[in-house]
Amino acid sequence: MDNPVTDPEISHSERLRPEFESFELDTRHKDNVHALTPDGVDFRDNTGKAKHQDTVPTVHEASAHLFEGTRNAQADSTEAQLSRYRWNSRLHFAALCYSYLLEGWNDGSLGPLLPRIQRQYKIGFDIVSLLFVFSTVGFIGGAMSNVYLNQRLGFGKLVRIGALFQLGGYAFISPGGPFPTICAGVGLAGFGIAMQMAQANGFVGSLKENTRVKFGILHASYGLGAFVSPLVATHFSTASHWSFHYVIAGGIAVSNVVLLTAVFRLRRQDDVLAEAGQTAGEANTSTENVYHQILRLKEVHLLSIFCLIYVGIEVTLGGWIVTFIVDKRGGGATAGYISSGFFGGLMLGRLILMWLNQKIGERRAIMLYGVIAIGLEVTVWVVPSLLENAIAVSFVGLLFGPMYPIMMNHSTSILPKWLLTGAVGYIAGIGQAGSAVLPLVTGLLASKFGIGSLQPLVVSMMSTMIVLWALVPKARRID
Repeated sequence: MDNPVTDPEISHSERLRPEFESFELDTRHKDNVHALTPDGVDFRDNTGKAKHQDTVPTVHEASAHLFEGTRNAQADSTEAQLSRYRWNSRLHFAALCYSYLLEGWNDGSLGPLLPRIQRQYKIGFDIVSLLFVFSTVGFIGGAMSNVYLNQRLGFGKLVRIGALFQLGGYAFISPGGPFPTICAGVGLAGFGIAMQMAQANGFVGSLKENTRVKFGILHASYGLGAFVSPLVATHFSTASHWSFHYVIAGGIAVSNVVLLTAVFRLRRQDDVLAEAGQTAGEANTSTENVYHQILRLKEVHLLSIFCLIYVGIEVTLGGWIVTFIVDKRGGGATAGYISSGFFGGLMLGRLILMWLNQKIGERRAIMLYGVIAIGLEVTVWVVPSLLENAIAVSFVGLLFGPMYPIMMNHSTSILPKWLLTGAVGYIAGIGQAGSAVLPLVTGLLASKFGIGSLQPLVVSMMSTMIVLWALVPKARRID
């Protein structure tokens, strides 16, 4: 290139003019329109030739590289955020499943221990049935309080309060004190369980992805706890201190308190869902009292009565079947394992029958399973075989397993979202009343007619439950 200072062919005025004054964006040549340097201008000499044209990127190339880099950064950021959302969602769900496992442990404990409690306190069927009554009083109290407290305290605080009440109940039971103390402990545990179950069902029902599957897994966790618990309780039923079974339950309850507190950190449900990438649901814009809004829905009452009978049958079979097998079929101390068979079937049914539920339709599934379960229960009634009865009871559990999660999932389709947690708590609370009413009726009938009255009662209740399900409205959203 010519030097403007030393070249004799360049005029004096041209020597004095700074070279950068000739720098201009050449729009005359199509090939050089976008020949920009990193400083944003086209360096060209006095001959009109662009300097270093072969090494200077075009605007299109620079923009493309910049856009590509930004897009890659955004994609990486989005993927990292989605990964964090997925992790948080799984952590939330795992904590609720662990809580539900403990609820199952609680419900599966009493059956194998009933004969031992009767001998320990020298009481009959009617008095020992008070354990179910106190459990239900606590459960209904927790469910009713949940509707009120949910608006004021929120999800995170209520699940911890519920877990603390459950722990307190086990602290009452584990020393094996007077029978009224045992009843009080069962009531406290029921109060805490009701709060946790209502919040867990409301939380899962509010999820926008895989709700049906998650309901199945959540309630299968309950079945797992109820399956393992009788195995442990059967051992303690012959031990010197039967109540030490609840020391183990207390240890699990402590870990439950810690886990629920650490995962949910006392936050409201919308804040927890936001941590998993889900936006808040619809708010309740009505000025009417929440109780009134819930009680005006006929769907709530139909589902509540269905749930009452279902839970009543579940707890009656899981609790009294051991006594029936011992008294009527000559079973020994290991008869408690039959209760485990029932709850093991319950757990498996909630997992392995999900595909069949969707294939034939969930409403038809409950009808079909109910009819088959009635047939199996009739065989327990009339066939005097311990082995046949044990197998039949396990299959009844298998068929009963999917019914509760189907019912809960169905409730999310026909109930307003803003009332879901309160309504589910109400349904579960009324339903849990069945865990006292039917076992209490069984105890009273057994006192008068013998434990053989268990099977006619269960068969009649199963038939009533099927009729009620036919009356429940089909899925329709009323948000």
